[in-house]
Amino acid sequence: MLMLIKGGRVIDPGNLDGIMDILIADGNIVEIKKHGLAGDEYPEAKIIDASNKIVTPGLIDMHVHLREPGHEYKETIETGSLAAAFGGFTAICCMPNTDPVNDCRQVTEYILQKAKAADTVRVYPVAAISKGLKGEALCEYAELKEAGAVAVSDDGNPVKNSLLMRRALEYSKGFDLPVISHCEDLDLAAGGAMNEGVVATQLGLAGIPNASESIMVLRDIALCELTGIPVHIAHVSTKESVRAIRDAKTRGMPVTAETAPHYFTLTDESVKNYNTNAKMYPPLRSGPDREAVRQGVSDGTIDVIATDHAPHSFIEKQVEFDQAANGIIGLETSVSLSLKLVEDGVIPMTVLVEKMSTNPARILGLKNGLHIGGPADITIIDPERSYRVTADNFRSLSRNTPFDGWDMKGKAVLTMVGGKIVYQDP
Repeated sequence: MLMLIKGGRVIDPGNLDGIMDILIADGNIVEIKKHGLAGDEYPEAKIIDASNKIVTPGLIDMHVHLREPGHEYKETIETGSLAAAFGGFTAICCMPNTDPVNDCRQVTEYILQKAKAADTVRVYPVAAISKGLKGEALCEYAELKEAGAVAVSDDGNPVKNSLLMRRALEYSKGFDLPVISHCEDLDLAAGGAMNEGVVATQLGLAGIPNASESIMVLRDIALCELTGIPVHIAHVSTKESVRAIRDAKTRGMPVTAETAPHYFTLTDESVKNYNTNAKMYPPLRSGPDREAVRQGVSDGTIDVIATDHAPHSFIEKQVEFDQAANGIIGLETSVSLSLKLVEDGVIPMTVLVEKMSTNPARILGLKNGLHIGGPADITIIDPERSYRVTADNFRSLSRNTPFDGWDMKGKAVLTMVGGKIVYQDP
């Protein structure tokens, strides 16, 4: 079947930026031309009108929790994949803190089998750094790589042992498995329920200081410098972390970093009224931290925007604040929240595409981009599409979002994977 995407602004950073038409056949891109040059050459093609829209390489979310196996009442690989497609993502990377943990071939292969059965978006498993996420012994990286893992992380837990983290970097290099670090000093964070500051004091909640994150960021930068091996810092939330990563990059260290839309959109003020849907880890920080994260996105210190999509049921969220589970869902609001950075002049649209598509692919070694002969993994975004977030309409099984009821501008309106439309806005 032929499909022709017509008249959109096609953005593939460093490759394309202009009003173009894209011809797709048998799941692959076969032609990219300036708009209008295609004429009536393909009368049999299905026309997709992309006028006044942005056409990008498929968006990639490199930090997602799909909960399967083990916690399917929160999310499954199928429902998480549907949520990703609805949000404009053609590929997602799922973290290993499942039950059982993804620390062996069998679990990695199980995830890939379930993703194949779901037949929606591309799912790339991230395996554990250490067996059982316990931080005591490294997993068998050769086996995990062969099974289909694209990176390793103990996300949800930090690797406390610095020697083990060094060995993880050294061991992973031989298998081209990037290391994604969850930076947290558990002793500093112990007992905390939200950001340490005025709001925590007002609410009578124990706080988590910025240093609980930035100390471990500095450690992993030091290990990166010691070994010369890249490290990727997950979910950056503090001004101190941004400053440390910026300094490391200035000195030529192969450090990359991600943040999530909630860290450049919200502050700890959102926790007032004990809103458990604004409880996450790292916690929402102060106004100056939010501005530092936005600046880090702007100047290239932060390479990637990822969601850290963390589904929880009402059971885990409708309890006392300090007992509630950490995490929010984000796949279905990420594009809209991130487009606000473009509207506010923080970054241009081309840079947003880099941070949500090109850079995740580069860091993980995934194929990406709009190239003749390449797979038609494509996202179409309408930057003017206005709508109200209604969590009850989400494809995710969970509803733990602080953005329910928000009015948003801009969203993904079509998601295509291998030439197959897996989501189209009605």
